[in-house]
Amino acid sequence: MTSLTALRSTVAVHRDARARRRQLERELASFTTAAERLDLDAMLSRHTTEQTREIRQILAGQDAVRMISGRTTGGHRAA
Repeated sequence: MTSLTALRSTVAVHRDARARRRQLERELASFTTAAERLDLDAMLSRHTTEQTREIRQILAGQDAVRMISGRTTGGHRAA
């Protein structure tokens, strides 16, 4: 029975992590103008790479999608 409880707990943790990441992705997607992205980049630059890794990964993915669709984001084009 303990392994079933552990499995349920693990599933719940993963579900919560996915929900948190989706929320973060939605929030970051709202930074669409050049000024907003520059402000965000300035805020991120005050923190370590480790502290901002997830945010930078999400932003890079969003930039890639925008680049493919032909839209620019905040003066940035995904490289």
